[in-house]
Amino acid sequence: MSTTTPKVKNIILVHGAFADGSGWEGVYKILAPKGYNITVLQYPMTSLEADVEALNRAIDKQDGPTVLVGHSYGGMIVTEAGVSAKVSSIVYVAAFEPDVNETLLQLVQSEEIAPENGIMAPDEKGYIYYEKDKFHAGFCADVPKDKADFMYASHGAISVSCFTTPVKNVAWKTKPSYAVISTEDKGIVPALQYKMAKRSGAKVTEVKASHVVFISHPEEVAEVIDTAARN
Repeated sequence: MSTTTPKVKNIILVHGAFADGSGWEGVYKILAPKGYNITVLQYPMTSLEADVEALNRAIDKQDGPTVLVGHSYGGMIVTEAGVSAKVSSIVYVAAFEPDVNETLLQLVQSEEIAPENGIMAPDEKGYIYYEKDKFHAGFCADVPKDKADFMYASHGAISVSCFTTPVKNVAWKTKPSYAVISTEDKGIVPALQYKMAKRSGAKVTEVKASHVVFISHPEEVAEVIDTAARN
């Protein structure tokens, strides 16, 4: 990474579905010593609108230009909220990059779903969980089993409405974007990641990793974020 002073000092890290902000710890530990002001967002996963509202509150608290970083479903959130004048660029980390009026479900169904994927049907209250027997192989194959077991034990349910609500505002149409594509991903298949990145014009970095590339390869992900902050 460069030792020059970055143009943007504020970074907001946005986790995806079936996860929480603690997964960003490795990336945080790399970037924080460089002087960045980092916010690790927690949001309710009750609706896309509520999740975007949580991110907008965090953006409002920043004291200047801000890089948004979204993993997986977090890409939906940063795409919607990233139209804020405070947002300088967006980094998509194995993330959805929706266009206007697209839903996460539409994007997922546009390519063949990996057999390892263990996203379950909604329960009687409209919340989605991940199948235990598929969690390691389908979500985080390149972390040790004991870590995968803990990640499963702590994974959060997400409302089905988060998957079916269309995006209204699309930040990548007006903001520079970067995409970390995980080439061994079973959550968002690489073909879909490449297709979305080509459409958005994102600058692509490929990493041989599972869906949780930000956990298994924090150095590579942190380098892309650092680049976004300096350009």
